[in-house]
Amino acid sequence: MPGSAKAMAALTVGGLVLVTAYTVTLGSNGWLWFAWVVLGLTTLGTLAARGT
Repeated sequence: MPGSAKAMAALTVGGLVLVTAYTVTLGSNGWLWFAWVVLGLTTLGTLAARGT
């Protein structure tokens, strides 16, 4: 896995931790979850493209 894809995967996991912590402490925010899903799908697309 190249460095940029690895950094993007780490950002996605870190984002999940932050969004989950926000949801637990302050309540759910749909826009944060939507942004995380978009980031996750972008990361998956990047990893898939790099794998070919």
